[in-house]
Amino acid sequence: MKRFFVLLAALFCLGSAAFGQEIVTAEQFFAKVSDRYASINDYESVIQINSGGQLMSGDLWFKTPQLMRIDFRQPPEQVIVFDGQRLIVYIPQYKAVLQQETGSDNLGAGAATLASREGLAMMKRNYSIAWESSPQAVPLDPGSTEMVQRLVLTRKSATEGFKSIKLSITPETLLFRRVEGWTVANEKISFDFTQTKLNQNIPTSRFLYDAPASANVYNNFLFQ
Repeated sequence: MKRFFVLLAALFCLGSAAFGQEIVTAEQFFAKVSDRYASINDYESVIQINSGGQLMSGDLWFKTPQLMRIDFRQPPEQVIVFDGQRLIVYIPQYKAVLQQETGSDNLGAGAATLASREGLAMMKRNYSIAWESSPQAVPLDPGSTEMVQRLVLTRKSATEGFKSIKLSITPETLLFRRVEGWTVANEKISFDFTQTKLNQNIPTSRFLYDAPASANVYNNFLFQ
């Protein structure tokens, strides 16, 4: 459980043939995606997370610069909230609230800011960017009619939590459809984003969370 949330923190809480031909390099395409996310103030999405075959799904809200919340349907009633400084995880199965002050270490911010200009800039600094095969759109999954353009990012430094990241991007919207990351142990975690709605004027109050009074609170859980 702790390892999963470390991975989530390190990472988590995101065209036409003519367009594909226009973008010559992976770096140019990545810059287009960065510009697209720079225009987004907030969004909501249905998210599915697959970590080592363990499936989780729920509703995700994000607001710039670093506010994120996921209300899970699976596992039921589980909640993850990040406010830019503190990561909160409520696990109803154990009636436990896990809290982590991230501070300057920025743990937890990875998932919250990945789908932002800052998050994409971080990836550009710390990862080499290339097409998986070519700029041409490919099926999201074998046999799927949903088409994506796919980038592969390879870390430049061993300090990064993921040795490689694969981004599947919807050509028409330039939004993340799927993000997949591989750890040094070759463990894979993936995030699927669907039904994404942009610039919904999500109130800041959405990211406030009051845990049940009966829950036990565990602080600094990532380091214990």
